[in-house]
Amino acid sequence: MSDLPFPPLLPGATIGILGGGQLGRMTAHAATRLGYRVHIFTPEQDSPASQVAPAVTIAEFDDADALGDFARSVDVATFEFENVPAAAAKALAEVVPLRPGVQCLEVAQDRIREKTFLNANGGPTAPFEAVESADDLARALEKIGRPAVLKTATLGYDGKGQVMIGPETDVHEAYAAMGAARGILEGFVDFQAEISVILARQDAERMAAFEPVENRHRHHILDTTVAPAQIAPELAQQAIAIAEAIAQGLDLVGLLAVELFVTAEGTLLVNEIAPRPHNSGHWSIDACITSQFEQFVRAICGLPLGNPSRHSNAVMRNLIGDDINEIGDLIADPDVKIHLYGKTEARPGRKMGHATKLYPLEAGGTPPRMPFFGE
Repeated sequence: MSDLPFPPLLPGATIGILGGGQLGRMTAHAATRLGYRVHIFTPEQDSPASQVAPAVTIAEFDDADALGDFARSVDVATFEFENVPAAAAKALAEVVPLRPGVQCLEVAQDRIREKTFLNANGGPTAPFEAVESADDLARALEKIGRPAVLKTATLGYDGKGQVMIGPETDVHEAYAAMGAARGILEGFVDFQAEISVILARQDAERMAAFEPVENRHRHHILDTTVAPAQIAPELAQQAIAIAEAIAQGLDLVGLLAVELFVTAEGTLLVNEIAPRPHNSGHWSIDACITSQFEQFVRAICGLPLGNPSRHSNAVMRNLIGDDINEIGDLIADPDVKIHLYGKTEARPGRKMGHATKLYPLEAGGTPPRMPFFGE
């Protein structure tokens, strides 16, 4: 480990995590298994991550005094979601190593900046145009055509802040429905599948990728992930190469998730990126030698990266809202692994946990078709 680009942090050090959601919770689980201490910074009382961490600071992200105390109490800092204010990340980075760095956060926070970066760093995307008014939208539609998708430039997720524009959609109504002043218009992609690649990087010589997986959505929220994706080996390698190029361009230290569309023509287009653990990587906890969360900890602490190979095929299903009521049936299946996030109130669209069903590998052959839950 002596030739790493930064001194390694050995077990016993403290990892600071901005954000208290389920990604922070599962990262904390992985970190403590490796012998690290974890300190969570979150504005939320009784957050999923704070339930499993020995140290918690409950404060707003713009609380400079609390951020300063937090930074001085940890040996490395990271974030579990990319909507952490950039100012808070910059303040931390002045006191303690922040991995991934501020640049990764700033690129991922803004869809216009993200798409521009991707096109410049080996990440092909659908055509796009920045939009700041209804007139901008009209001009963008003349360039890109219909159908198209209008999205807020920042803060939208799980389908929020997105408007589908068809042949008859009124431009002014669509711009108003977006709910923000600044947006991005993207050309509609006729895709046959959505896949994702999760990759860990410490420097140009140290990267490790999980196999591409296929993602299926319900009401714009990830519902099911199938591992591995049933795509040609050449396409899988191309997807990993795209993820590697993006990670290199970001000079990423940590974990990167890259969502891609497999188009009807069999080509790949990047949909979006996330410099953190990702919902589509949850299956790795139970089906891989090293999970995405352990790999994340290893990457930011300077430990050798683990083996991301899977020892089982898997189907991961999110338990969203009232899906949590199915827990009795799911836990009765001996091949299903249950992960609940400690949330007490089930609301529509709220991720309460996930369940992963494991399937044996077939030596030397194509994996068997893996049914989705409920089929």
